[in-house]
Amino acid sequence: MNNYKRDGFTVAGTDIDEVKRKNAESGMSYNEIKALLAKTNGQDTAIYSDTAAPKIITENKHNM
Repeated sequence: MNNYKRDGFTVAGTDIDEVKRKNAESGMSYNEIKALLAKTNGQDTAIYSDTAAPKIITENKHNM
């Protein structure tokens, strides 16, 4: 079954071009991140994270 109409929308009505545009604007893909981590061994990658490490460490200590 073909899930795409000729006008750029899926059968469910999703705008294919809009999804592609949003994906391109969303940042690094899962596989790009995996490759970066493999190449750098995770060093200097904190700039890509919005996790508050001190807060997580404190929470983990309280949950032990």
